[in-house]
Amino acid sequence: MKKNYLILVFFFILSISYAQDSSTVKPEQIDQDPKFSKSEEIKGFSIYPNPVSNGILRITTFENAKKTIQIFDVLGKQVLSRTVVSQHLNITTLHSGIYIIKVFEKGKVATRKLVVK
Repeated sequence: MKKNYLILVFFFILSISYAQDSSTVKPEQIDQDPKFSKSEEIKGFSIYPNPVSNGILRITTFENAKKTIQIFDVLGKQVLSRTVVSQHLNITTLHSGIYIIKVFEKGKVATRKLVVK
């Protein structure tokens, strides 16, 4: 049974790494929400440190405008949703593991893998 979970997690991580290439994924496929249906990648988007060990994640973009942040676990369940104005996000409530972070800013969206230690 544990082997099945490990195989599923491995394929999930593998599929995420291929999903990072925005040239093969159309923006409309990223999020079906109508207000973001014609979105593009956020310019200058970066998150660090990744992996996170101190509970504080820094999210920067060229515009540094108000951002809506959603974090999902490997099963697709939303575990955190916040709107932030600053560049810092407190994620001390998250357990160690692998997550997907989705950041929305001014009609654009960016999705990345996030590792919490």
